[in-house]
Amino acid sequence: MNGSSRIRRQAPAGPWLFAAPGLLVIGAFVLYPFVSTVVNAFTDRRTLIPGEFVGLANFRELLHDDMFWIGLRNSTLYVVGVVPALVILPLLLALLVQKNIPGITFFRSAFYTPVVASIVVVGLIWVWLLDERGLVNALLETVGAGGVGFLSDQWLLLLSAMTVTVWKGLGYYMIIYLAALANVPRELHEAAAVDGAGPVRRFLAVTVPAVRSTMVLVAALSSVAAFKVFSEVYLLAGPSGGPAGEDTTLVMLVQRTGTGLSGRVGYASAISVVVFVVTVALMLLVLRADRREET
Repeated sequence: MNGSSRIRRQAPAGPWLFAAPGLLVIGAFVLYPFVSTVVNAFTDRRTLIPGEFVGLANFRELLHDDMFWIGLRNSTLYVVGVVPALVILPLLLALLVQKNIPGITFFRSAFYTPVVASIVVVGLIWVWLLDERGLVNALLETVGAGGVGFLSDQWLLLLSAMTVTVWKGLGYYMIIYLAALANVPRELHEAAAVDGAGPVRRFLAVTVPAVRSTMVLVAALSSVAAFKVFSEVYLLAGPSGGPAGEDTTLVMLVQRTGTGLSGRVGYASAISVVVFVVTVALMLLVLRADRREET
């Protein structure tokens, strides 16, 4: 057997050796936790107790759990409130910073700064701003308006958390749109301008169709992230989830239920399975809506 035939015979194992470290990481930190969560969802496992198989008991209990429905409501409202803003506003911002005007580099960096900032730091900054004795209420009092309970009112707290999410995500999705806008032929805008189309019409007739696939991508990414929101609401509302827990989201409920020495791991896993199913459904709905528009 010559050397060339020996190399050809051993070649198929080579790519697997290179991929092995990545596959091990994915298996240990993605596949195994996912399978373990699904299995635990059908047991009554607790933190220090292995638990036994209980079938669909955890899912039946979800139907009668008021906190589950509160979490589902808040997570759904978060998607409705955040996704449209994160689809439209970053596109408008990308159109703005795309222009080559003096000082635009500074604004590009400024708009992207919240993306790289720690969510804990961002949350603390907004807590200081929106607290009853914070900067925003201090400014309102100087103009004669009364203080606003941004962090004590159920709906204002949820709206404040949405604002933080949009503010922090603008720069990230702006970069995605900038990459898409760079591929839009300038000739299309010039032809539309020659035909007498104004800026708004050019935006609707040229820009939006050209970046529609990117808008679908942003909608899918932002909807999944919004439904799984945790940090923003947790930092603004606290571990209790706001007044009487009315601002609790599903992921916060998973954390609260499944942690601690007496944590109900099985029940928390059932909630996690519901979160996974809903996020997959959201992505499929976005993709299906895009296909309908194409046809």
